[in-house]
Parts: sequence; C-alpha cells; structure tokens
Amino acid sequence: MTCYPCAAIRLLMYALLTFSLIPVQMVAVAFNLKLADDLPRFYHALCLKIMHIEVRLSGEPLIEGGGVLVANHASYLDIPILGAMTKGSFIAKKEVASWPIFGLLAKLQRSTFVERRPVRAREQTDQISQRLASGHKLILFPEGTSNDGNRILPFKSTLFGVAESVLPDGSQVKIQPVSIAATRLDGAPMGRDLRAFYSWYGDMDLAPHLWQFLALGKVTVEVVIHPPMTLAQAGSRKEMARRCESLVIQGHQAALTGANHGASVPLLDTKRPGDLIGCSPLAVVFEDFRLFG
Repeated sequence: MTCYPCAAIRLLMYALLTFSLIPVQMVAVAFNLKLADDLPRFYHALCLKIMHIEVRLSGEPLIEGGGVLVANHASYLDIPILGAMTKGSFIAKKEVASWPIFGLLAKLQRSTFVERRPVRAREQTDQISQRLASGHKLILFPEGTSNDGNRILPFKSTLFGVAESVLPDGSQVKIQPVSIAATRLDGAPMGRDLRAFYSWYGDMDLAPHLWQFLALGKVTVEVVIHPPMTLAQAGSRKEMARRCESLVIQGHQAALTGANHGASVPLLDTKRPGDLIGCSPLAVVFEDFRLFG
C-alpha cells in the first residue's frame, strides 16, 4: 500500500534536514572539527527515521579505528544504513562527485573518489592509505555497481588493493565484510518483485524511485556483520575478494530466507540491547541529539 501524502511529508522533512545541516558540515570540514566525523553519522540515522527504514543488525562487532567495510550494493539507500552504523566515509567512483546534491553530500562526508584507470591506481591507493593511517574507517562496494538486491555480483579483486596498506603501528588493514538485504515491508516478507522498490540499479531514474519508496510503509533491512580479515590471513587480494564475496553471499541469503537469528547490535552506542536503527517515534529522534552533545 502506498501513501503519497506520506511521501510528500517525508521528502519535505528530508530536504529540511539536509539543507539545514549542509552549512554546518561545510564549516566542520573547513576547520577540521571533530563534528565533521560525528555529524554525517547523526544525519544518516535521522534519514533512516524519516524514510521509515528499520535496520536489524546481527553478527560480529564492527572493527574499531581504521579499516575498511566491504558490502554488497543494491541501492543509494545502502548509504544511510552504513553511514548510520559507524563514523566513516565512502570510496565512490569519480562520477558520483558530479551528481547534483548527492555529489555534494558525498564530498562533505569526505568520500574518496576513484577512477577505474590503471594509471591512477597507485595514486589513489596512496590517498586511501593515508586516510586509513589517520584512523579513518572507509566503506567500499566491491561489486562496482548496484543490482536488484536478489543476488550478489562478483567482487572485483582490484578494489581490494586497499588491503595492502600498512597502518602506523605496522599492522595490516582489517577488511570486514557486511551483508545487506531488504527483507520485509510493513512486517510482511518482501519477495523478489517488491524488493525492486528498495533496489536502484540499471537505468532507473533516481527521483521517481525515491518518490515511490517514500510512499511505502516501513521497510526492514537486515545487516549481517562478518568477522574481519587481513591480507596476510587471506593470502592474496584475489583470495580476499573471494572470501569476502562468499561471506556476504551467505549472510545475504540467510537474511532473505529468515535463517539469520544473530544477536542485535545497538546503533549510535546507545547501550540498549535489542535497539533497532530507525523507525522510532519523532520524540526519540530529538532525544538522539544528546548522543552528540
């Protein structure tokens, strides 16, 4: 069931939130304030509430400090989900930087934009290594594109060059696989066809897709966090890509079939076991401001 008045209200709330926080983040980034790391996570968490997305986390704890999360990719909606989970920034293709609005948001989250040209590979790897050495957490979609959400595309081993980075203490960068699956709509199982309302891929136009999604009810997304690994443990970039892909497929299928029963992991360090991301009443939205006080 769709509710277009609800979509209009949610779109207005999203626009007000986004355009009110953009100047704040600009100042935070310009002066290299700690707020530049905290605000995007807070923003993404509020976006989930506005969009009526409920996220259930299960599996392992997220790595602390510098590291890379690698996840499957079905939609631009994956961005606020992963962005709300941790303080981090994304590794995105260069074209994203020129997108209206979303390109600006990606820059303000200090995303790293990469080109798929071998001539730039070394320079881009060095740039990413510097971010990791500074303790930043990066988020990567190794499929290289989004898909219909019903399957996982092959992981590109070239994108795992970041695993060759060495941290200041001499240790290797930890790579942590993450599975994302849209599983329910208003509490009912979401089949292959309904999952297209969440997934954004191919030649879909963004604006109509977002409008249709905002008109839906509560969408539940399962996120399964897998154990991290290093290049030394995997043996090679190709093997690391294969292992991460295999784990992400397992978690994705378990979520889609209802076989995933891992323990819930709190969001935003609320210390309340069993908490869900998003879908809390508006009163709780405003309570969340205290988390960044």
